[in-house]
Amino acid sequence: MYAENTAYAATRPNAVATHCRLKVSIRARSRPLDSGTRPYDRLPMIVPRIHTRLSLARDLDSLGIRAGDMVMVHAAMKRVGRLLNGPDVLIEALRDAVGAAGTIVAYTDWNGAYDALLDENGRVPPEWRAHIAPFDPAVSRAARDNGVLAEFIRTTPGARRSGNPGASVAAIGVCADWLTADHPLDYGYGETSPLGRLVAAGGKVLMAGAPLDTMTLLHHAEHLARIPNKRLRRYEAPFATSAGVVWRMLEEFDTSDPVVHGLDDDYFGAIVRAFLASGQGAQGLVGDAQSVLVDAAAICSFAVAWLEHHVRLEG
Repeated sequence: MYAENTAYAATRPNAVATHCRLKVSIRARSRPLDSGTRPYDRLPMIVPRIHTRLSLARDLDSLGIRAGDMVMVHAAMKRVGRLLNGPDVLIEALRDAVGAAGTIVAYTDWNGAYDALLDENGRVPPEWRAHIAPFDPAVSRAARDNGVLAEFIRTTPGARRSGNPGASVAAIGVCADWLTADHPLDYGYGETSPLGRLVAAGGKVLMAGAPLDTMTLLHHAEHLARIPNKRLRRYEAPFATSAGVVWRMLEEFDTSDPVVHGLDDDYFGAIVRAFLASGQGAQGLVGDAQSVLVDAAAICSFAVAWLEHHVRLEG
């Protein structure tokens, strides 16, 4: 093969010479135009806008987060912008803002993703059960629909996670154990749920660039509102226990659709916008994200009244 290639090259001296001249020509053209600075060295350096732990903590303080606060956070990280050290730096800034006496909370749900297998009675066919990983608060991933921050909070050292699969939250801080303990498996958004405790503790909700209709706390308002014909949902869920996998039927008000017929799909967003229009809550930037901070008890009370009023009108 070597001999053949050598012979072939020998028959193409012009091609080889052309190739060599081309390389020399490229080198000549790539030399600096003068003996000093290259032209592109004179261009201004473009520094991207990057947010740090300190700058984010300042944003959170300006929005109204204080030492000792319990804050439930929803964040659209792409809207928050480029962060030095990624999503962890927002968690660090939140912890700086609330201090040693504060608590950070995120709605996790879980990534079971077997809803399509449920029959009309909410049961999983026997042939599928062995393929579905059981819910384990310590290891089950947060639902991907909630964005990356929820999973980052769940996996932060020292985080606690509540035991209701679909309604689970993760928490970091002084009240994390109290907030996540004894989460009811039925009606997991009710008075004794983590959301109920957030309200009772005088907590706040931060929407850092997250769509307003994703405010999970409003499912607690749905639970509390005295309105007729709420949708119910019953479904089976597998739990990891010391004795093996245990399947249990759960019951709750339906959180996948409007809780009653006649409400728009975006009615959570409508409630939050009406709350802000009434002069309550705070708005500002967290990083690059237009953000909202509200008092949990105030917006929950507002949402209950809104639901009771609008459902009566629809009726």
